[in-house]
Amino acid sequence: MRMNDTVALVTGAAQGIGRAIAVRLAQEGAKIIVEDRLDSALAEETLAEVRAAGSDGCVVAGDVGNLTDVAHAVEQGVAKFGRIDVLVNNAGVEHNAPFIDVTEADYDRVLDINLKGAFFMTQAFVRHLRDTQRSGRIVNISSVHEELPFPHFTSYCASKGAMKMMMRNLAIELAPLGITVNNVAPGAVGTSINDKLLHNPAQLNALLGNIPLKRLGKPLDVANAVLFLASPEADYVTGTTLYVDGGLLWNYQEQ
Repeated sequence: MRMNDTVALVTGAAQGIGRAIAVRLAQEGAKIIVEDRLDSALAEETLAEVRAAGSDGCVVAGDVGNLTDVAHAVEQGVAKFGRIDVLVNNAGVEHNAPFIDVTEADYDRVLDINLKGAFFMTQAFVRHLRDTQRSGRIVNISSVHEELPFPHFTSYCASKGAMKMMMRNLAIELAPLGITVNNVAPGAVGTSINDKLLHNPAQLNALLGNIPLKRLGKPLDVANAVLFLASPEADYVTGTTLYVDGGLLWNYQEQ
């Protein structure tokens, strides 16, 4: 198995793409630190699926936008398993509003979770690797919207565009430490974040018309990409974005 003797911390792992990543890595032998805002029934379900996959894990609760919680997550993971080898910055939110109506609280919530959280979780992880003199893997769950404009989601696009530049910069800065940094950028994936779209046939059909593969992505599609970048097979891959979008970026147009 590709991830034997590996410990991975996955943020926002209670459901959706985060859960799929946690379980897929576990299927390949990784022990999983299931990080989410709360130690909820959903987080415990992810842990149960990790164990059903034949691995082990733990749940760590905390707000990735809070630096105390970030440090605590890494500390708890290390206390449980002795080390962390892979960080998957998956936690993310979006806010749908016309630009002129976005409030400071709306903006802060999106940027705190999507960008600040990934920034400082990465910092805490890298400090752990430095102190233990080990290499590691960082995989950020970005979005096609690190490239693609998305009207009424400006704060979300800003966070993902910044995540792209953060990834590219850290790939260079951290390479001497043997740490690779990459993004996985999903397109439209059938998860709860897209509930309104999934229940609007007209919007859904218009979107599918822009996707050459003519389907929405599945969380497993994203998880498989993360597995590759987290595994030894991607030892020479850093500073890049792997798009998992069914070809959406080829010629996307807002309807």
